[in-house]
Amino acid sequence: MSGGRRPSGGPGGGRAAVLGAVLLWLCWRAAAERLRYSMAEELPRGSLVGPLARDLGLSADELPARKLRLSADKQYFTVSEGNGNLYVSERLDREELCGESASCSVSFEALLHNPLNVFHVQVDIQDVNDNSPSFRKAVLELEIGEWIAPGTRFPLEMARDADVGSNSLLTYELTSNPSFSLAMKERQAGKKQPELVLERALDREKQSSFELVLTAVDGGDPARSGTVQIRVNVSDANDNPPVFSKTVYEARVAENLPAGSLVLQVRATDADAGSNGRVFYSFGDVPDSVSALFSVDSESGEIRTVGPLDFEEKSKYSFSLEATDGGGFTDHCEVQIDITDENDNAPEITVLSLSSPVPEDAPVGTVVALLKVRDRDSGENGEVSCELSGEAPLSIVASSGGSYKVVTASALDREQASEHRVTVVARDRGSPAMWSSAELLLEVSDVNDNAPVFEEASYSAYVRENNAVGALVLRVVARDLDA
Repeated sequence: MSGGRRPSGGPGGGRAAVLGAVLLWLCWRAAAERLRYSMAEELPRGSLVGPLARDLGLSADELPARKLRLSADKQYFTVSEGNGNLYVSERLDREELCGESASCSVSFEALLHNPLNVFHVQVDIQDVNDNSPSFRKAVLELEIGEWIAPGTRFPLEMARDADVGSNSLLTYELTSNPSFSLAMKERQAGKKQPELVLERALDREKQSSFELVLTAVDGGDPARSGTVQIRVNVSDANDNPPVFSKTVYEARVAENLPAGSLVLQVRATDADAGSNGRVFYSFGDVPDSVSALFSVDSESGEIRTVGPLDFEEKSKYSFSLEATDGGGFTDHCEVQIDITDENDNAPEITVLSLSSPVPEDAPVGTVVALLKVRDRDSGENGEVSCELSGEAPLSIVASSGGSYKVVTASALDREQASEHRVTVVARDRGSPAMWSSAELLLEVSDVNDNAPVFEEASYSAYVRENNAVGALVLRVVARDLDA
């Protein structure tokens, strides 16, 4: 019939349909090779993380043949052989795993056989409010002169909370006292420092000391809290606080500095004379990890290393320093130390799976081993390349996420070589470069690919007449190269 539409199944439409199907398959495969789950920290052993087998597109009937398992370098999770679900196998403490980092996750590989493949799995660990705010000191001692004007502020120690996000947001409360109130000072990164505000002039002859309690409350639900006692002693004659020359001191040093190396020097001045103008330096509210790595000279303000710095453990330190004069006045500054990376870690090679023996008729490109290579350094120091050393019909192919596949590069022949031994060499791009190696032994199994062959092309014999039945006439020999 004239004027009708051209059928969509013609040559042009068929090619479009095939192209669409191929693109859809490629998108599905890319998504399937990286799975992501989320769970709260501190879940009990046996808690369900996610349906790993189902998300990989496996049915229960396929599980025995595909042999789903996890890479051996992560022990926090286990996969059920019966249903393929991913479960928690040991306690996960987010603060132990990731410290103060805003995000926290554990990554590992899921392996499948028949055919062999690897999938990258990431489990995000969500914070729960399992840490209470705490103060470094049990008692805060303040010396306030009776001549100090109302409205003067005295910085107090900030509480610490190992949780993150809203669980670590702190508010402060002070016991009621008509001589004092509480105010907040904005610090860097959104932190708030509590300050004690003098509301009215003190009279040492009427009251020489005050006992207050400062309470820090986090933002969890339910909230958790911690307290510190504030002891105010009223004294005479110091009317100028020390003042740091900078509010923020910055330094940049390389990791692996020897102990005792100078990092930077801070300086504060006080306009008072005598002991009231003499300044002493000390750490403010700092975690134990800072005081274990750095020291501050109380008189010179020099900050030096105490222990070895490790970029891979932490690349930046930020903490407060306190300057106190002889009358008890204080000032605070921030110190920020950036640690630069040195090439001090060799690449690490993990053999995730090795298929040995492999039949000699395996097609070219057959995956015989899966490797994981990582380097804890950063930048070029952590960029790794891999190669094979040794004579063997094998090659190595880079995959995603630092994984590598060792595949057959040419046909195998057991009769020529029944095994192949190669060395995987991983080398980073540092200067000088660091490297490591791992040896692979691949055995080749036999297939019946050789026919028997007689030693002679023809045989002849003379036989006497009247020989007895069963008499030997001729011996022929044939050989077969197969095992």
